[in-house]
Amino acid sequence: MSYQLNSLFERKAAETTGDVTGSIGPAQPAVAVQAVPEADSALRAAASELLRRNEANTSLPWENPKTGARGTVTPIAAAYSQAGRTCRDFLASYIRAGSESWLQGEACQSREGYWEVRSLKPWTRS
Repeated sequence: MSYQLNSLFERKAAETTGDVTGSIGPAQPAVAVQAVPEADSALRAAASELLRRNEANTSLPWENPKTGARGTVTPIAAAYSQAGRTCRDFLASYIRAGSESWLQGEACQSREGYWEVRSLKPWTRS
């Protein structure tokens, strides 16, 4: 088997210029956190439902057909007390248009016993 030397250099040049020569397109950037709606009701509902169940080592999938977004919600810490309310932190994946981001949230129980998501922010590894 033999190759023309210039064909190898042409391929390398295409790779370094960002030209797409195969069937796989360039990698999609992560979803910008600003694109994640703070009030995504499907994500918030899944977090509330998961925490209400109080099951150990469980994740719950969520999907919003209106936006095409989906993901999972997973508790990441034990319950704690804050201002007299029981609260929990959770991690949520947010997948939309082939891109994925991670959000960290906090939910606390209301006086009526419902879990309310109080915050959602970009998750950063420590």
